[in-house]
Amino acid sequence: MVACLDPTTGAGGGAAVLRNAGVEVEIGVLADEVARGPLEAWLTSHALGRPFVTWKYAATLDGRSAAADGSSRWITGEPARADVHRLRAESDAVVVGVGTVLADDPMLDVRPDAGHQPLRVIVDSTGRTPLSARALAGPAPAIVAMCEHADNPGYPRTLSLPATADRRVELPSLLSRLAERHDVVSVLLEGGPTLAGAFVAAGLVDRVVGYVAPALLGDGPPALAAAGVGTISAVRRLRLDEVMRIGDDVRLTLRPLRS
Repeated sequence: MVACLDPTTGAGGGAAVLRNAGVEVEIGVLADEVARGPLEAWLTSHALGRPFVTWKYAATLDGRSAAADGSSRWITGEPARADVHRLRAESDAVVVGVGTVLADDPMLDVRPDAGHQPLRVIVDSTGRTPLSARALAGPAPAIVAMCEHADNPGYPRTLSLPATADRRVELPSLLSRLAERHDVVSVLLEGGPTLAGAFVAAGLVDRVVGYVAPALLGDGPPALAAAGVGTISAVRRLRLDEVMRIGDDVRLTLRPLRS
């Protein structure tokens, strides 16, 4: 029994070999479970030619990612934050925007060290990331993704990428370069609302993992900024695949409904 065939050109054709030898082969057994399980990122990356992208966010019950003064530590509890480190350990790269770096100065590492530290990528069109940013140091390599012709203030590693009409990093090019140059299959998007909205607007989010805290703010930035939706008929629908309580918080796992 086979869940799915290997889609790569280097596949050995094992199912055909078995059939030619008189062995009965059934293809498609538990295919949906496998497609949303351990092979999801790899299968998606091969099919789309870019890394599988998980957008992770943490928010209050009313959808706020920070308070009105910008403070956000900590919206969720320790168990939820530990679960985020698990997601990082399962990812090839963690991607944030320069706004998150300037606001929170995160390390973007896995704690405690699980034996794998993802590549850290800062999307920074014009090079505003301070050279002292903690994400540029630490146990894993870090890359600043900048627009072509932007001045590099001295970052040790950069990706020079095409710019959009509004002078932002072209996200499809970013993902393609990460796949080609750094063998990135899965990306954990931890950027703030602006970068998350840009990924959603571009149709580049394959899974959403949201940590919702039983708390209310009533003001402050939302978890998601402009995402290319101007009317309710254009709303981006998601399929709710899992609801799990993590400490006092709730983790929601969703996937976009593709046409």
